[in-house]
Amino acid sequence: MSQYERIRQALEDAKAEDIVVLDVRGLTDIADTMVIASGTSSRHVSSVGRRVDDALRAAGYRPQGVEGVEAGEWVLIDCGDVIVHVMHPKIRAFYALEKLWSEEFGRGAGARTGARPHG
Repeated sequence: MSQYERIRQALEDAKAEDIVVLDVRGLTDIADTMVIASGTSSRHVSSVGRRVDDALRAAGYRPQGVEGVEAGEWVLIDCGDVIVHVMHPKIRAFYALEKLWSEEFGRGAGARTGARPHG
């Protein structure tokens, strides 16, 4: 199972909501794919973030960084080619990452629910 598939499975197992996959290749050098998901509460956001981190580590992947687990508003997991954002719905609406990465950079359909990353 690939790193992306493990991330996706962990998000689904933790009952993350509104999972969106963004192909950001050519837009940034920091990653090829961003995965954005929501939790239903701060506790759920933290739990989802931990679940993704644990699943990756159990499979031998070492995230380069995990931030925000304690606060539970926005958990960011840097997996190198894939960056995972697990966000409280209010935080997600405020920062509108899907909009930023699709409209700001002229990518009309950059965000697709359930899409698989390219490559």
